[in-house]
Amino acid sequence: MRARLAEWLPLIRPGDWLVMAAGLALCVFATATLWRGGAPDKAVIRAGGEVFGEYGLSVPRLVEVPGPLGTTLIEIEAGRARVAADPGPRQYCVRQGWLTQAGSVAICAPNQVSLSLSGRGGQYDSLNY
Repeated sequence: MRARLAEWLPLIRPGDWLVMAAGLALCVFATATLWRGGAPDKAVIRAGGEVFGEYGLSVPRLVEVPGPLGTTLIEIEAGRARVAADPGPRQYCVRQGWLTQAGSVAICAPNQVSLSLSGRGGQYDSLNY
């Protein structure tokens, strides 16, 4: 393998190295700018399949959402939101932590409450498909 590589190295010219470096830089730039969700504008809270409320992410607040098992507490801060407390047995939505990208979702299924962030450049996954 090294012998084959040694045969090819003399054939690579400075322009070839420049093209390879430009291609690598383009890949790094595209990954850094295009492979992430956009900034979220608002938090959308649903309870029982209905929209409970839409809140901007610029003002910190705590929202209490009633559900069949009890009250789910949602915390909103500048540019992010999370489910702070939920009466559900497994706490999956609480463990999900802070949602920071548009299209992110936390679902508290036993209590029928969900939190999603919406914005201009949301991520796409199987929930949005």
